[in-house]
Amino acid sequence: MSRLTLMLALLLLAPLPAAAAAKVPKGPGGTAFYSPPSPPPGKGHGTPIRARRLTGAAALRGGAGNRLLLYRSVGARGKAVAVSGTVAIPKGRAPKGGWPVISYAHGTTGIADVCAPSRDSAGNPAHGLNAYAYPLLRRWLKAGYAVVRTDYEGLGTPGAHPYLIGRSEGRSVLDAVRAARKLDKRLGRRVLLAGHSQGGHAALWAASLARRWTPELKLRGTVALAPASHFGEQAALLRSLTTPSGLSGFAAMILRGIDTAEPGLAMASGLSERAAALYPSTLTDCLPKLASKGSFGGLAPAELIRSDVEVAPVVAALNREDPETLKIPTPVQVQQGTADATVYKAFTDPLVDELRKRGGRVTYKTYEGVDHGGAVTNARSARDATRYIRSRLR
Repeated sequence: MSRLTLMLALLLLAPLPAAAAAKVPKGPGGTAFYSPPSPPPGKGHGTPIRARRLTGAAALRGGAGNRLLLYRSVGARGKAVAVSGTVAIPKGRAPKGGWPVISYAHGTTGIADVCAPSRDSAGNPAHGLNAYAYPLLRRWLKAGYAVVRTDYEGLGTPGAHPYLIGRSEGRSVLDAVRAARKLDKRLGRRVLLAGHSQGGHAALWAASLARRWTPELKLRGTVALAPASHFGEQAALLRSLTTPSGLSGFAAMILRGIDTAEPGLAMASGLSERAAALYPSTLTDCLPKLASKGSFGGLAPAELIRSDVEVAPVVAALNREDPETLKIPTPVQVQQGTADATVYKAFTDPLVDELRKRGGRVTYKTYEGVDHGGAVTNARSARDATRYIRSRLR
């Protein structure tokens, strides 16, 4: 055998580079990327549909690169849907077994497509609701963890976002990892879930679903930062809140979420005249505008639903989405600020108790004087989350 023949034979026998993966079509530029054919192409949840390079504010600096990803999942009503998200890869060579993965679930930005984190820019109306998490996410990326982020069903992609609908969120969080691993073979099976606020709610739901939904993943734990909970109890208080408040913006999105997941409840028909006039804006405006005085923030929560409408079905629907009902077989760390005026400690305390009663191995850390965003940005909370991740992903 000649030297040239021998070299060709060795090249043919050599394994493909670690980064090689199944071919995933390159998506178009702009917002056309987010609109695949209907039904979404491919087979099975967690299948990549398309991907392209991601730049700009939504891309995490400090790694080897970012990809914008569109993938299949299963929506709130049990049908195949396309969901968007992002994948950030650390610098350097992946360790044996591949890069460990953090699947991060974002906090509330809004329901409109423009509010999707993967569409973030300096001028985006939800930029502040995305950017506060970037330093912590970059910290994790630089520490050697691939960071996968879902936008959630209907946020950026066709259809309405089923806000705070647990199974939809959880599936989106898990399927993002499955799709990212098919996109880039350097991502390993060891996974940790993390999320803040709405994302804490999503991460807990994902943790409860993981063993059956994505059994190939080795879920090592979950960090829930100020996770949203006890919606039913809060909804029952709506009619006692008679002062205009930004809380009405959140409440309007919650009603839209129920409307999306359970249209048979006909939520829109029970809205007051003023709330009904504003209701379409839940699909066009992000949270800052919805919570403003010129929008739902100019209404008292008590003014959202007509006085002759029975709220019990709403409360029941919200109770079905409460993470306190979950059984989570893998370890969880919950972190909560005592000065949080969005997700109150008075709700997180019983959430932790209920998870423990259901067999959950839950570590609970609280931070004196820390507000809602501080669960992510406070140095002590960020350090504790990072230490927990390091301990679980060894």
